Amino acid sequence: MDHQPIDLDSLTPGAWKILDVASALFYEYGIYSVGVDTIATEAGVTKPILYKNFGNKDGLIAAYLQNRHRRWWPRLEEAIAASPAPRALAVFDVYMEDAKTMTRGCAYLNAAAELATDHPAYPLIRHHKHVVCERLRQLIEEDLPQIEDPQRLADHLFLLAEGAFAHHRIYGGSLLAEARQIAQKLLSP
Repeated sequence: MDHQPIDLDSLTPGAWKILDVASALFYEYGIYSVGVDTIATEAGVTKPILYKNFGNKDGLIAAYLQNRHRRWWPRLEEAIAASPAPRALAVFDVYMEDAKTMTRGCAYLNAAAELATDHPAYPLIRHHKHVVCERLRQLIEEDLPQIEDPQRLADHLFLLAEGAFAHHRIYGGSLLAEARQIAQKLLSP
């Protein structure tokens, strides 16, 4: 059941419509509760057209996760570029912005809860989370070269941001703001 990443740049406008519909449905209702019949109907296409573009539902799930990362990552990089040191706090700022519009929490954590670890799209979940943590480490190394163990601090900040984001619907937006304050203290020399 291996799945090669979809070349998002080669998608036709019709394939983008399928992906946009599937993305909204997957996020709102969950990956397994939405069938290809529903996606095809909502997109105004036949199932064979859906399969022609994405191979199968697994391919569509992978494209959904690829596209979320592809759209989100530039926003993170823009926030980092516009932030003063320590720029690792920009990750918290982006998560706080996301919390305002993401009514169902983190799409990657949601997908991880639904997909088996051997699902062909699961590596995309791991990749997304890994690169966020890796970016935190890079920012710490660049902005705070005196930190003895930047990976450990990055891991702590990652867990703080992810935990606050995962729980923001339960405890409200103040949890993310508090996580940012804790991060700021951890990043202070």
